[in-house]
Amino acid sequence: MNAPKLWTKDFLIISLENFFVYFTYNLLIAIIAVYATDRFNASPSVAGLSAGIFILGAIGGRLYAGSSIERIGRKKMLYISFAFYLMTTLLYFGVYSLTFLLILRMFHGAAFGMASTATGTISAEIIPNERRGEGTSYYALSMTLATAIGPFLGMFLTQHANFNVNLIVCAIALGVSFIVAFPLDVPKVEPTNKKFENMELFNLNGFIEPKAVPIAIITALTCFSYSSILSFMATYSKEINLINAGSFFFIFYAVAILISRPFTGRWFDIKGENFVIYPAFLLFAIALIVLGRAHQGSSVLLAGVLAGFGYGNIFSSAQALAVKVSPQHRKALATSTFFIFADVGMGIGPFILGFLIPTIGYRGLYVSMGIVVFATFFLYYFLQGRKSMSHVSAAE
Repeated sequence: MNAPKLWTKDFLIISLENFFVYFTYNLLIAIIAVYATDRFNASPSVAGLSAGIFILGAIGGRLYAGSSIERIGRKKMLYISFAFYLMTTLLYFGVYSLTFLLILRMFHGAAFGMASTATGTISAEIIPNERRGEGTSYYALSMTLATAIGPFLGMFLTQHANFNVNLIVCAIALGVSFIVAFPLDVPKVEPTNKKFENMELFNLNGFIEPKAVPIAIITALTCFSYSSILSFMATYSKEINLINAGSFFFIFYAVAILISRPFTGRWFDIKGENFVIYPAFLLFAIALIVLGRAHQGSSVLLAGVLAGFGYGNIFSSAQALAVKVSPQHRKALATSTFFIFADVGMGIGPFILGFLIPTIGYRGLYVSMGIVVFATFFLYYFLQGRKSMSHVSAAE
């Protein structure tokens, strides 16, 4: 029996749309702390808040999109969210105070949350169930490329131009996204009573998929650790006089994922999620420790490679697992739940870690995050890993 086709027109389009969403996010979050410090003389904790508050706004956007997308329509939600995303991006040109910046970051985050939930939900319908792990892995490459190109370009433009040039690039990317979405055919899902039985207002099940919560908790802790890289790499690499290596960290990170993803996606489907996730946790922990101890550019780049093999594959595998363990008719909520928890970890991370930096320094920060990832490795076993092992044993 032939496997269902994965590389369709619609799969390529939604992957490209997702790239634009995360490209804009990653470009700005990598430089916003430096911008807040240089422009408004913000402290490390407030500079971290300028990065993290965006993600907290994204939670509200995800909650709204996750519970409303089926009623509004998936493609319509995609257009609405991209329009909101573009509008809030353009408002950065008028930022005149730190307070205005923080408020704008919150609304910009809400737009991002809506847009990323729309693309994630559409992709979950387009990817065949029989190729869920492989398809999600390839789809996540759009995020991977955005995670590499966005921060690299943002740090490069900040060094050689100014903040407004970054905004122009983001605005162009979001404008192109509207054109790219025109030929996208979104699968129609007929609403049923069962589908909306838990969608009532103020009902938690209308916003959260319980079966996706265990792996979502693991994702939150993992993203908390990764936020130390995304938010403070520019400042850290400047402090240790390795700015160029710090910029290329994200390129090496992406290359590692591009090399490993074709294998890890198939391993997820054939050998189970634990076969991918356990080694990935160990590699990510080592990457953070190597980064914290780096004194040469080669060490920073090595940490980028290890982080790609580690964090990059944890995130995509966890996303596929969240959908895999959830009921078919609650894919949208499973996707929303996964990203809400990821956003919590990524959002509170920069703010909390900003308070620690004056005490333990950036080097101590990254070593500490390596220890947190090691601890998360064991927590994964108790919350999800042993369940996955029992399922594999039963199948055999």
